[in-house]
Amino acid sequence: MRSRVVVAGLLLLLQLVLVLGAVRLPRCTDPRRCTVPPRRYTPDWPSLDSRPLPAWFDEAKFGVFVHWGVFSVPAWGSEWFWWHWQGEKLPQYESFMKENYPPDFSYADFGPRFTARFFHPDSWADLFEAAGAKYVVLTTKHHEGYTNWPSPVSWNWNSKDVGPHRDLVGELGTAIRKRNIRYGLYHSLLEWFHPLYLRDKKNGFKTQYFVHAKTMPELYDLVNRYKPDLIWSDGEWECPDTYWNSTGFLAWLYNDSPVKDEVVVNDRWGQNCSCHHGGYYNCKDKFQPETLPDHKWEMCTSIDQRSWGYRRDMEMADIASESTIISELVQTVSLGGNYLLNIGPTKDGLIVPIFQERLLAVGKWLSINGEAIYASKPWRVQSEKNSVWYTSKGLAVYAILLHWPEDGILSLISPITTSTTEVTMLGIQNDLKWSPNPGKGLLVFLPQLPPSALPTEFAWTIKLTGVK
Repeated sequence: MRSRVVVAGLLLLLQLVLVLGAVRLPRCTDPRRCTVPPRRYTPDWPSLDSRPLPAWFDEAKFGVFVHWGVFSVPAWGSEWFWWHWQGEKLPQYESFMKENYPPDFSYADFGPRFTARFFHPDSWADLFEAAGAKYVVLTTKHHEGYTNWPSPVSWNWNSKDVGPHRDLVGELGTAIRKRNIRYGLYHSLLEWFHPLYLRDKKNGFKTQYFVHAKTMPELYDLVNRYKPDLIWSDGEWECPDTYWNSTGFLAWLYNDSPVKDEVVVNDRWGQNCSCHHGGYYNCKDKFQPETLPDHKWEMCTSIDQRSWGYRRDMEMADIASESTIISELVQTVSLGGNYLLNIGPTKDGLIVPIFQERLLAVGKWLSINGEAIYASKPWRVQSEKNSVWYTSKGLAVYAILLHWPEDGILSLISPITTSTTEVTMLGIQNDLKWSPNPGKGLLVFLPQLPPSALPTEFAWTIKLTGVK
């Protein structure tokens, strides 16, 4: 009896196969409507590193970094205040606390004083737009663990429960996106004094209590809640990526997250990753390569050269000059990088005037010279004697000179002129006179104008067309 049932079942299955085989599936005749199943990335570095970087990031070139948190309350030394005070117990930090706060004052007591009372997201966004920034990266959580959004796994240590009683990440994101600026989120993987992190550290990072309870839930929450264009990971240096489960998260981010097609990440996903794995490379803070790298990179630096967070003991000598900032921007873009310039707001949410002034100076320069920066590509030669830096876009080559020659004649060695060569300066309508250089390249006769009549105070851009 059983054998008859089996035979009957096999016959029925055979009939079904024959019927389906006779059915002709519709063929895709319009290539524009034919869709190829999206590629699936596996949770390993060879696969993840093969993902193409979304084009918007390379085109953006310039962004603003914002370090803001409870460390903005003591606002002294740097954003590592808590670690220097109670981790390393540096004498100057212990003295600062004794002189300014009661004996039993704890770091948690700074929380309610982080008020953000004068934080107006639209004012910030207006400033960043005027600065010419194409993306903004906000600290959602630094190594102190305090979150600038209502993290469901950071009870009573977040901006909704303590301090501003506001969703700072969400508010700024809304304002930024109204201006068509990309929104990035900085997130620290570690927290200096979290009990579960300390427990994992004691266990030689053989356990992952902190990762499962805190780090990963927060990353998934940030992505699903705010849909960031960029995730700027940090705090990775004590552990390998296997402890952080980084590859698993990135595989989800690239395959199934709501931002899978546009999101960009950096390279800080484990102590073995910096400058080797991830999206674009940060390598280290204030990283400046000397030659053109073969991988997309970003230089992150701060207007206050001694700190990322706001500090009350900041002095003018610590502030990067306008010319230094613009020179770094030019050199970074010439070498294929992006330039991420940091400011630290006060505990009240104010961006102090000196930071505003520096950002607006960049914006003013970019309003004249942005053609040579945004969406540009490195040229075949990046610089000449570190005083002229090249970029290119389409058929145009841009030579940005950081120093005005005393005789008013600019000698360019690298460009090869043709019968169609034309030379102009961005910000000046008339063509510039030029002649072939007796040796190689060309001589450009710069406009004889008083400094006040030049388009910018420093870093002038010569546009060359019809050159090789």
